[in-house]
Amino acid sequence: MGEEKQNDERKNKYAVGCSIIGSIISVQVLAGILNVCALVGSLTAGRVSDCVGRRLTISLAACIFLAGSVLMGLAPNFATLLAGRCVAGVGVGYALMIAPVYAAEIASADIRGSLTSLPEICISFGILIGYVANYLLAKLPLVYGWRAMLGLGALPSAALALGVLAMPESPRWLVVQGRAEEALSVLRRVCDRPSEADARLAEIKAAAGLADDDGAAAAANAGSGGKGVWRELFLHPTPPVRRIVIAALGIHFFQHLTGIEAVVLYSPRIFKAAGIASRNSVLAATIGVGVTKTAFILTAILLVDRIGRRPLYLSSLAGIIASLACLGMGLTVIERSPPHHSPAWAVVLAIATVFTFVASFSIGVGPITWAYSSEVYPLRLRAQGASVGVAINRVMNAGVSMTFVSLYKAITIGGAFFLFAGLAVAAATFFYLLCPETQGKPLEEIEEVFSQGWRARRRASAAAVEMPASGGGGGGGAPMA
Repeated sequence: MGEEKQNDERKNKYAVGCSIIGSIISVQVLAGILNVCALVGSLTAGRVSDCVGRRLTISLAACIFLAGSVLMGLAPNFATLLAGRCVAGVGVGYALMIAPVYAAEIASADIRGSLTSLPEICISFGILIGYVANYLLAKLPLVYGWRAMLGLGALPSAALALGVLAMPESPRWLVVQGRAEEALSVLRRVCDRPSEADARLAEIKAAAGLADDDGAAAAANAGSGGKGVWRELFLHPTPPVRRIVIAALGIHFFQHLTGIEAVVLYSPRIFKAAGIASRNSVLAATIGVGVTKTAFILTAILLVDRIGRRPLYLSSLAGIIASLACLGMGLTVIERSPPHHSPAWAVVLAIATVFTFVASFSIGVGPITWAYSSEVYPLRLRAQGASVGVAINRVMNAGVSMTFVSLYKAITIGGAFFLFAGLAVAAATFFYLLCPETQGKPLEEIEEVFSQGWRARRRASAAAVEMPASGGGGGGGAPMA
């Protein structure tokens, strides 16, 4: 009898263990599958937007996400819920690609950084609303709470699908399609003076390789639908285009390796690990994360066109590295302390650095990734180049969100954040060396910024600093060596 009882206990423990592992896998898959499916949207959105236009692509993105939200809200089982999240993921891929591209092409150079950062503030505001809704809907029975939470996503996407009809089409896309008069009409709506609109139209035509009377070339461009772009991007790029591709794809690659997805998705688990026990306290702290994220992205929007992309991005990474190192240290001390006897300083440090990390990310790395990667490509390559960047962004997002639980169980939660800190150092090195400043440059001039490599830019910068110094004496002496 004793042996049979032991066997039953082993079977029960095995069943419980399998259930826990299955639950962890289900949570990670559900969290990350949206980003995997966003690959489908992002990789097709560039070609679609080259064919049908930026405005209709935004409307298509909203309709796809609307369908996914309805499917998730009405899902009778986990498989349907997963299918709805996949459909929504395709819409997310479309939206993440087209929103910053449209903003970059419609904005003037002096406010382009702010406008192309708006998608990030909208994402952050959506996350904040999700946290607040989660707090309020937690009072409903579980079977209704999660359905309402997922189904409510249909409302803003329905509003966008209709509201986009009042937005103008991208003047740059219209020029490529041979519709210069319509492009001029749009430019006159967004420019301060008619002369400025005429000048911008001439610049766009020159960048597109179209003379004022080159109707045949415009017709050929209109019929191409963006064909041959991937060959020019990856198979036979010119040196400036190669540098642009490395910079634009690299900045997407590193964005989620800073650990933001782990903090946003799993902040309740982090707060629990830091000693916040009650459900309401965890939800309230999570709402605080959303408020912090939104507030600092708004700050970034105000600063990005004033102080430049590089200073803001590198300062952001410095804050991220310090915050992640302190968060890792605090969580390590808590994890190694007896239950409910963690040092107060470690608990305070862990909680505070979650907020400083989110603030640091939101003031630079978050919004500037989208602004920078959408503005550096030449017109003919912009939509499809941006689509590849979004695809990489979603792969990294999915990789972090689907593996974070397994990662921190393997190397401890403190060790996971030490790892993210090291990756943030690599991101800072990459951006410092390979991503030149684009602040205030018209889109048609940014390709020229990448005509020189990092060493040549450093030499030119040193020469520019040295020249005034050598001429400061007022004489016509020889320049300093």
